[in-house]
Amino acid sequence: MSLSTDYERLSLPLEHAFTISRSTQTTAENVIVRIEDDEGNVGIGGAAPSEHYGETADTVEAVMPNLLSVVEAVDDPHVLAKIEREMRETVNRNPSARCAVSIALHDLVAKRADLPLYRYWGLDPEDTLETSFTIGIDTTDVMREKTAEAVEAGYETLKVKVGTDRDGEIVGAIRDEAPDATIRVDANQAWSPREAVRKIEELVTYDVEFVEQPVPAENPEGMRFVRERSALPIAADESCVTLEDIPQIAGKADIANLKLMKCGGLREAMRMIHTAKAHGMEVMLGCMIESNASIAAACHLAPLLDYADLDGSLLLAEDEYEGVPMPNGVIDLETGRSGTGVRK
Repeated sequence: MSLSTDYERLSLPLEHAFTISRSTQTTAENVIVRIEDDEGNVGIGGAAPSEHYGETADTVEAVMPNLLSVVEAVDDPHVLAKIEREMRETVNRNPSARCAVSIALHDLVAKRADLPLYRYWGLDPEDTLETSFTIGIDTTDVMREKTAEAVEAGYETLKVKVGTDRDGEIVGAIRDEAPDATIRVDANQAWSPREAVRKIEELVTYDVEFVEQPVPAENPEGMRFVRERSALPIAADESCVTLEDIPQIAGKADIANLKLMKCGGLREAMRMIHTAKAHGMEVMLGCMIESNASIAAACHLAPLLDYADLDGSLLLAEDEYEGVPMPNGVIDLETGRSGTGVRK
């Protein structure tokens, strides 16, 4: 069997400027991969690189020919473990680039089997979740307006970005605007350990579900300090990048927040999910700001998760690709489409 490959770069405008404690963005640079077999089946995947992890769209484009040469050298796309191993040996870094190829391959092989990806994996679509919808940092009034828009659109779980000198004011305003919503907060490493403990004491009064990455990733003992004194569960994101990080955060966080773009592929994400659960942790799957070319694949992991934060495509002003439907934020896997369900 012969496989043909190609890729393209997309600059995707956001609906609103998106600000977290360390940066602001108005567009998302994604790289879309296509892998086609000689029967006309096409697998689609996407890379959403993050400079925080040393990756850009330029670096993805630079290594993509090397990764796709690995794919073109095999005559059986179903040997996914072999291909992902050889891609990692070829390009050790650039996890989002490797992930884009992994997603496209999984989309292709599930289409060849005429199965949705979740069924190819043997998962139950009824064990689905509701994704959170993220409210980025802005003025309190604008964050209140964004919250009203999200509630009107039917989203019942909100993730609020914090890491300012008015975090209590922000979360209080959002709770006022969304009295029945589930609220999670994400500090993106903005607090010191003692500051985090103080902030969390205030956040408890607003019925917050959990706090994500309160302290810098390079301070694991600071994370432990916070968890031991926190009335709320602690999720690790920037501290949880690859499989090797899971044992390191066990005992320091309650929830492991995985991202496909951090770990480098769907098979690696599955290994991380099972490893985290073996360490007694809950698991959330998050995302960057991404096209449905990659979000669709992430949705098929929902039956294995405790929490989902897969709103990356929902934050875009436009996306060339359709993915898994999310009515009112609920991930609906039973679309009848084979593969990941992505289509242009």
